[in-house]
Parts: sequence; structure tokens; C-alpha cells
Amino acid sequence: MTDTNAADAAEGKKLGPVRRWIKDHPTIWEFILFNVLSNISTISRFVVTWIGTAVFVAGLGLTTPFHFLIFNYPESGNGLGGFLTFLFAEVIAQVVNFFVQMKWVFKSDSSFRDAAWKYAILAVVIVVVNLVLPGYVTALCQGWGMNAGVAGTIASVVNTLLAVVVSYPLLKFWIMPKNK
Repeated sequence: MTDTNAADAAEGKKLGPVRRWIKDHPTIWEFILFNVLSNISTISRFVVTWIGTAVFVAGLGLTTPFHFLIFNYPESGNGLGGFLTFLFAEVIAQVVNFFVQMKWVFKSDSSFRDAAWKYAILAVVIVVVNLVLPGYVTALCQGWGMNAGVAGTIASVVNTLLAVVVSYPLLKFWIMPKNK
């Protein structure tokens, strides 16, 4: 047995089964960590969605239809209040997600400046999609008889799933790669 093999065997005995599995499957662990820690951003998105719906839709009654370029928030989609709710929810969620992913998931050694501008592009794409989609999803859900809060929550779930599918590979390979 070489010194390296002996060291690996000794280290393997010191590691518990979970830590050994993480060491043997770093990419799978990273994807799991990405999804688990993305929930910090997701929780931020849901909280802001609930607060925004309570303030803009229920409290201020901003349900006037809002249509601008590709954005379509009819009254049944909570109108201007729905748009503002999702805008604030997405901005907060993206800021939280940037720091969580860079520091805790990818442990990227990329410079903040290099990662930030790339992430800003990704965030704009995600935010635009996540602002377009909820108007349609919320209106559809309310058409099925759901209240504004439930419809907004479902729209947030759809946005979250779409963001995971798009953002993981871009974050890993383009925005926050490990250079060293």
C-alpha cells in the first residue's frame, strides 16, 4: 500500500457515511445543496409575495389591469398590484440567491465583479420571465376558483421551478465557476 492509499484509507475511516458519500459524489451534492439552499431565496420570494398581495392587492386595491409590452396582469391576475408584488418578490429573491449561491453552494473563487455582471444578465432574464408568467398563471388559477393568495403562491412555485432549470447550469459553468 502506498502512502497516498494509506492516507486515503485512514481518511475514509475517519469520515462518516454521509461525508464519505459527499466526498465521492461532489457534483450530485452540489446540485442537492443548490436546491436546498435555493429555498432561502424561495422563502424570501414567498414572503414578499404574501406581503405584496396583502398590501398592494387586498390593502390598497391596486387591481386595475396592467398591460405593458409583454406584461399582462388583468384584474383576475391581480392587476398592477400583482405586477408590483412579483417585481419586488423577484428582485429580493435574486439578490438573496446571488450571495447564497456564490458563497455557500459553488464556493466560487470568481471575483465579485466578474460574477455580478453575469448574474445581473441571468437575473434580468429570470425576472422578466417571472414577471410575465405570473399574470397568466394567477388569472388561470383564479379562473379555476382559487383565491388571490393561493393563485399567487402557485405562480411563485412555477417561477421557482423554471428558475432552477435555467439557472443551475449557467451559475455552475458560466457565472460562478471554480477557477482554481
